[in-house]
Amino acid sequence: MLMKEYRICMPLTVEEYRIGQLYMISKHSHEQSDRGEGVEVVQNEPYEDPNHGNGQLTEKRVYLNSCLAGLEQLFPKYFMLQRRPGIIILTQSQCSFLPKFSIHIETKYEDNKGSNDSIFDKEAKDLEREICFIDIASDEIPERYYKESEDPKYFKSQKTGRGQLKEGWRETHQPIMCSYKLVTVKFEVWGLQTRVEQFVHKVVRDILLIGHRQAFAWVDEWYDMTMDDVREYEKNMHEKTNIKVCNQHSSSVDEIESHAKART
Repeated sequence: MLMKEYRICMPLTVEEYRIGQLYMISKHSHEQSDRGEGVEVVQNEPYEDPNHGNGQLTEKRVYLNSCLAGLEQLFPKYFMLQRRPGIIILTQSQCSFLPKFSIHIETKYEDNKGSNDSIFDKEAKDLEREICFIDIASDEIPERYYKESEDPKYFKSQKTGRGQLKEGWRETHQPIMCSYKLVTVKFEVWGLQTRVEQFVHKVVRDILLIGHRQAFAWVDEWYDMTMDDVREYEKNMHEKTNIKVCNQHSSSVDEIESHAKART
């Protein structure tokens, strides 16, 4: 097991971030779902968590075809992702020769610059973990994902006037909030465990960096939305993404559309 605590500061308030994050996840999932890959939403409904409050319970199938080329018989066709308020869990979806594997993410938000060292005391007070700050303006992303229009060093919001973040921006920028993420990766196989868990954390870090850069770079698209607005956008994008992904998988378009009608 390898645990790391990621802290991602954003030039937003917590309330703005809640909307921007939902918008980013829905848009990003749709953009990245192609050639039978991506994310299929199988459940998305209101949920009340005793520790994290009200939110949504979402279950998704994550397809990773290109990553498994030539090894389809050894690995699951897809992984299952469950998201509920404050928690994300990614696990195997079916029997395979893949050793026990899981990713568990706990998330908390505060209006500060990542200065709360005790935010996860209840969950992991005595557990060893590395603290990793992610800077959306200064940290490098994989070249294939780079877009100048999504680079916080160059982007400036027309609606908020925020942007063109310079080195050290977290020390002086207002507003500022931090998304704290406690990420635990488990890959239980002797001889490969350390290497695989480190690799998975690198992938998780890249995803967090790219996603949070996009959430800010798309701020003018979602800034005027209410929570009801972004939930409606999320619902519509889920249906479009499902059709895009599932045309090449077991779920039929008719099945997806029937689920969508049942929820309305």
